[in-house]
Amino acid sequence: MRKRLLLCFFGFLISTISAQDILDTKDTLIVGYTTAPPFIVQNGETLEGINVWLWERVSKDLELTYELKQMPFSDILDSLGNGTIDVSINPLTITSERSKLMEFTHSFYASNSTIIVAEVSALQKFLQFINSFFNQNFLKGLLLLLFIIFLFGLAGWYFERKENNEHFRPNYRGIWDGVWWSAVTLTTVGYGDKAPKTRMGKIAALVLMFGGLLFISGLTASIASNLTVTQLNSNPDGFNEFKERSVGTIENSGANQFLKEHFFKQIRTYDGVVPGLKGLMNGDVEAFMYDEPILKYRIQEDSTFSKLQLLPVKFDVQFYAFGIAKQRTELEQRISQRILEIMETQEWEVVLNEYGLTEL
Repeated sequence: MRKRLLLCFFGFLISTISAQDILDTKDTLIVGYTTAPPFIVQNGETLEGINVWLWERVSKDLELTYELKQMPFSDILDSLGNGTIDVSINPLTITSERSKLMEFTHSFYASNSTIIVAEVSALQKFLQFINSFFNQNFLKGLLLLLFIIFLFGLAGWYFERKENNEHFRPNYRGIWDGVWWSAVTLTTVGYGDKAPKTRMGKIAALVLMFGGLLFISGLTASIASNLTVTQLNSNPDGFNEFKERSVGTIENSGANQFLKEHFFKQIRTYDGVVPGLKGLMNGDVEAFMYDEPILKYRIQEDSTFSKLQLLPVKFDVQFYAFGIAKQRTELEQRISQRILEIMETQEWEVVLNEYGLTEL
């Protein structure tokens, strides 16, 4: 009797495990996605792209039955967390926070984030160059320069008006002669058409020449510094230069989390890359930050964004993988193993090259 009970128990256990295996492999999987060229490209009613090719290859090899379900990117993460969908074939960045909510397959591609800005026209560059002169420090220096010229011009005329009236005429015309002499002396032009003859006039000229030389040098350095700052601001080439600017990225993305961790103050999130790039073109943000291959592919393929420019800035290295619901651990292991096997083939390199990508 005991033997029969044990046999029945083991038979039930084996049948339960077998049934669970069948459920894991034979039931219809709900696969969520949203377009993310070049990984997922919507071409009419058909899907193309690197991830689509990889998933179709994996599902065929493992004999998986699935149903595709399109949804917003933010809904994909929530749906994986609550088990509404079984798999996401989007290029999800592996992060510690996401790992608490879902499983990840083996990474199939490594990338990084980058920055895209609106191109500055030649007219805008010229206006920026002109505006760089009319800042507060430059205007203060210019007013001080005019004051020095007038002060020493008046002093030169006062000392020379009696003994040197050929060069420094009387009345208001003499004052103009003094201002002219002061200007050409201060700027070291020295035409020689006017020169002091008295002792006090020559002392004033010496003070003007040596003091003016130092002042002009300082003013020139200030202008050069302002022009350099303007050039850096109009052509930023560093990640940290955008911390005080308004930047855009994708909501709930790895790039968004990275920007928050690095203390960016003005972050505006969008539901997708296209709305984000349109916001950049409309001036809603000064830069848009997201995954480099997706941004690069979008501006190359869509002429609407031809006036946008990718900066040579790379940050936040990311590893892409498929997301799997927590309760599908066995399925994740099988998919990961197959992804590794596919990545070792030359066919995988051909697929990447077809979409203009290479391994990082």
